[in-house]
Amino acid sequence: MLCSECNQRPATLHYSKIINGTKTEFHLCEQCAAEKGELFMLNGSSGFSFNSLLANLLNIEPSFQQIKQNPYKKEDVLQCKECSMTFSQFLEVGRFGCPSCYETFKEQLQPVLKRLHGGNIEHKGKVPERIGGHILIKKDIGKLKEDLKELINKEEFEKAAEVRDEIRRKEKQLLAFHEGGE
Repeated sequence: MLCSECNQRPATLHYSKIINGTKTEFHLCEQCAAEKGELFMLNGSSGFSFNSLLANLLNIEPSFQQIKQNPYKKEDVLQCKECSMTFSQFLEVGRFGCPSCYETFKEQLQPVLKRLHGGNIEHKGKVPERIGGHILIKKDIGKLKEDLKELINKEEFEKAAEVRDEIRRKEKQLLAFHEGGE
């Protein structure tokens, strides 16, 4: 099969893209694939690294990025204060430079994590039975406080009052756990 771009060399890379249910097949030679930037696996070597695979998985489609950018305005690039890594560098490398990168790029990571983890962005592991009630109540209070802030911003004060009362009830339960010795 010949390359669908140049129609001269044999196609060595065959892949399909499915976007909104529409399947498009590509058959490219190595040279055309390298020119188009589609050959992420060969990056100058015969194999590919897990980092490059992860970086391509995390790569956000251009349609999700800002539609119009002012070419004359200098863009403020978000950078980690500890290691000076930018989010675009993370996408290229596939791993963060330090632990504080997670906090720095928290907003950019949420859509990526939602996509990778099927809509979940919070770890929900097992909780030890002995202290499980205590931890679950704290989680519930944190979630309710976030809900309360949203309701207040939306000016839904009746629902906010109900959530406030629920928070107070949970805080009393938490106090009972502490007094009970657990």
